[in-house]
Amino acid sequence: MMLTSSPLLAQAAGQPSPGGLLGNPMIMMVLMFIMMYFLLIRPQRQRQKEHEKLISNVKVGDHVVMNGGEHGIITSTKEKTVMVKLADNVKVEYERSAIASVSKKSDVVEATAA
Repeated sequence: MMLTSSPLLAQAAGQPSPGGLLGNPMIMMVLMFIMMYFLLIRPQRQRQKEHEKLISNVKVGDHVVMNGGEHGIITSTKEKTVMVKLADNVKVEYERSAIASVSKKSDVVEATAA
């Protein structure tokens, strides 16, 4: 029977453990966190910053789509809310954060002309 085949006995005997540097569980956990940061966290932060920029730059006349799916035209803006015209004589006030997407007035005119 060979006693040095056990990993604990091999380490006690001074033999290097198999796996080398990447065999260390702490290093693997750090590498996994770094991968998750670049694959999940960083792209989400970039999308969030772009959306905040989009919301802060809306102005009267922009065509918007709200989170609920309503399409309308911005008629007035305030610090935290916007007034959106949904139909003739129908205006609704929304929080700026409810804006899902914005298309400028010129974009919509070009799309309807084509």
